[in-house]
Amino acid sequence: MALETKPDQGQGEQPPRRTLSALQQYAIVTANYWAFTLTDGALRMLVVFHFHGLGYSTLEIALLFLFYEFFGILTNLYGGWLGGRFGLRFTLWTGTLLQVAALLLLIPVADSWPKWWSVVYVMVAQAISGIAKDLNKMSAKSAIKTVVPETPDNHQQGEQQLFRWVALLTGSKNALKGVGFFLGGVLLTSIGFNAAMAVMAAGLLLAFCGTLVLPAEMGRMKQKPGFNALFSKSRGINVLSLARFFLFGARDVWFVVALPVFLEAALGWRFWEVGGFMGLWVIGYGIVQGSAPALRRAWGQSAPPGVAAVQFWSAVLTAIPALIAIALWRQVGHPGVAVVVGLAVFAVVFAMNSSIHSYMILAYSDAEAVSLNVGFYYMANAAGRLLGTLLSGGMFLLGGLQACLWTSSLLVAAAALVSTRLPLPPRHRDATSPQPSAG
Repeated sequence: MALETKPDQGQGEQPPRRTLSALQQYAIVTANYWAFTLTDGALRMLVVFHFHGLGYSTLEIALLFLFYEFFGILTNLYGGWLGGRFGLRFTLWTGTLLQVAALLLLIPVADSWPKWWSVVYVMVAQAISGIAKDLNKMSAKSAIKTVVPETPDNHQQGEQQLFRWVALLTGSKNALKGVGFFLGGVLLTSIGFNAAMAVMAAGLLLAFCGTLVLPAEMGRMKQKPGFNALFSKSRGINVLSLARFFLFGARDVWFVVALPVFLEAALGWRFWEVGGFMGLWVIGYGIVQGSAPALRRAWGQSAPPGVAAVQFWSAVLTAIPALIAIALWRQVGHPGVAVVVGLAVFAVVFAMNSSIHSYMILAYSDAEAVSLNVGFYYMANAAGRLLGTLLSGGMFLLGGLQACLWTSSLLVAAAALVSTRLPLPPRHRDATSPQPSAG
């Protein structure tokens, strides 16, 4: 005969499960994103350095990253839909584990393999890594919108906190990607390509374990989105996405192929010097990105950024690559100084652009549909990177670094022009404070 258990005997209703605070969820998502970013930056340098050492041409090395960029476009589009249906925890887990799988796939790569087989095999692994990266990024940035507490009594305070959190996540990610460039070189030198893949896979798997406590409902839409929800119906999100497409095309048109080739071939820099400069550039860019809210406060901008800020920083950025191109054309000083100083200024202004863009996409989104909107937005981002990568090689062949810089200026000008069509974000319309006039 079964015994009847009374609640007062200590075996009644189970206590409610302890829920994570918004700050705890943000910390867990950010820590996973940091670990992923380290492996992403290191993997890029490991592949470039390893295959460069094997005698592969720059075109053959570029092909290794073609699928990485292409699949990023598809992943951002469908990843947002997956996040809305199954939750951001699911897409974060999927992205992290796919990166672990990509790293494990690269462990057996051997110098003795035929060149064609190495290229195909690594392209497939890089495709998986590209899918993983954009799933992870979409999940992390969408999660911020879902965990920032609503402050209906103080709308501006809530928007400022959202801007600070997204700036910190985005800026720290880019700084760590630069650290990852250095990490890749160190691992390749110290333990070799194959062992480096195993070490990074183990470290990322450990970071994945920390995300197991995240709530399953994070970012999941109450009404399951259909495939017709893949494309945004919001004018603000569509216009901002098009501006993002041009903005990141303008960066990668000189950054991906043209700059490293120019530094090595025209200025005689050694390979580690090129990698070091590019790593420092990304770290500095990330630091400025993370500091964007503090910099705006120092410049007297206390309100969260709005449409005017997007337009102002795009207009400023338009002039910088054009000025570098003119300095190279007119041979003003040493070309290395013009490029290094000019691109340092470009990093600061581009970081402000990118940070404000990353906030604005969340400002245009509501918490429930955020993964769909962010996925669509970063699909445009990935398409811009792919365009920039292709133009970087083509324009460099036509007219060297100067042609790439002029193309960059034109693409930023297109982003600035598109930004003039941006509407006010929904919550900004209700704000009582005036919009900032600049920056």
